[in-house]
Parts: sequence; structure tokens; C-alpha cells
Amino acid sequence: MPLRLAEGDTTSDFYFIAAETPEEISEKLLHVVTDRIPKRFRLDPIRDIQVLAPMNRGGLGARSLNIELQKRLNAQAEPKVERFGWCFAPGDKVIQTVNNYDKEVFNGDIGTVTEVDTEEGAVMVQFDGRAVCYEFGELDELSLAYAVSIHKSQGSEYPAAVIPLATQHYLLFERNLLYTGVTRGRKLVVIVGQPKALAMAVRTVRSVRRLTRLAARLAGMR
Repeated sequence: MPLRLAEGDTTSDFYFIAAETPEEISEKLLHVVTDRIPKRFRLDPIRDIQVLAPMNRGGLGARSLNIELQKRLNAQAEPKVERFGWCFAPGDKVIQTVNNYDKEVFNGDIGTVTEVDTEEGAVMVQFDGRAVCYEFGELDELSLAYAVSIHKSQGSEYPAAVIPLATQHYLLFERNLLYTGVTRGRKLVVIVGQPKALAMAVRTVRSVRRLTRLAARLAGMR
């Protein structure tokens, strides 16, 4: 189903936008996130919209999409600091990637950079109304979060979820992964991708055999 853009028309909460190449998927996704959804649904592209990628690497992976989304949504913010392969600036959406019990922030927590102090060598991040300070040397605990992996999103919900799907993701395709991504969006879900890729994901059910030896252990208790 295409995403139609008549203003005020919000009759559906699920859309599929067809695109045939990874480049077309990327361009349509970026346009949907930065322009179409904010105009039509009055959602903030940084705060309310979460891109969920099947993988981290590749042109449609979370890392590449983060870089492109940052360029379109927060490119002019200053001052900036570059550490551990990422560039951070005020207004950037970030995610904690490890548990830090001292700071009381945990793997998967999403926040917003509020200040970059180049003189003190520190970055302030707001998590649910609480300010947390990171020294520049601690920024390996953070990454951009305009896009995150579907795996990383488990247990979280967002007003809107946007998911790229291409056949290059076939090694990760399965119904459970797609279900996880789709159920992260509270108000709106948009899939941008190849119809063939969507069909593959819907059809694929990988059963995981758990070798717990539970039956043998129970038998031994008799």
C-alpha cells in the first residue's frame, strides 16, 4: 500500500511502500522519515519516529542510516565531538549500548544529547528527564539512534516505526523478526522495501531446537 500524502488523511496506521533497489529503499525511507510522516501525522522526526533495520551493517543497516539521518535532521548543530567512529552534537538521538550501573543507564536506553562541552571534554545526555554526563573517553558507550537494529528495539515501543526490507537481508529474514519490528510502532508502522523481501520474511519460520535435556532430567527424577 503506498503512503498517500493528503494532509489530514490519517485513516490507516500501516503502510507498505514498494521500492526495488537498496538505493531506492534508502532514498524513500529518508524522505518518509524527514518529510512525509512529519507533515501528514504531525510527528517529530527525531523524537517520535524510529527507524528499525534488520541488521547493523550495509547500506540499509542501522549504522549507514544513522549517518544519513543525522545529515538530514541535525547537520547544523554545534559544537560537535567525534569519538569512536561517531559524531555527536546537541539534538542528536543516541542509545546506550552497554549497562552502566554507576550512571544508572542501561543497554537500549535512548536519550538526546543536550550539550557538548569541548572545554570540559564532556557530553550531557537526557534520558527520560534525567541528565547524564559522559566524559569524551566514555562515548564508546553511546551510538546514534535515529536508526537501531530490530533486535535492539525489543522491549521498546515508539509512536512510529519505519522498517527497510531488502533481499540483501535474507539471512536474517524470518516472521518473528518482522513481527518484532512491526509491533514496536504504537500509532504507525511503515515498511519500505521490496515486495519479494516482505514475502520472504512472512513465509520464513525458523524453529529453534533448544537442547536443554529437560526430558532426560525429568525422567531421571522418577
